[in-house]
Amino acid sequence: MSETDIDPVATVDARGAACPGPLMDLIGKIRDLESGDVVLLLSDNERSLTDVPEWAEESGNEVHAVDEVDDHYEFYVEKI
Repeated sequence: MSETDIDPVATVDARGAACPGPLMDLIGKIRDLESGDVVLLLSDNERSLTDVPEWAEESGNEVHAVDEVDDHYEFYVEKI
């Protein structure tokens, strides 16, 4: 269970996906969201730890938290 108290409107489960799959799945989902919505990305790919924050900075979105949970990471990303 996550330690972060953020209520996402959508979850993208990209566990098991090779790079850049988790990031591409996140981008596809965030395009469908409204400004201010938060999406939760589940990824077990360590490359996501750099890819997701770099993409968020470049695209103007915001990563609010990254939690390591059991065998994967949880990224809480807000569409700006």
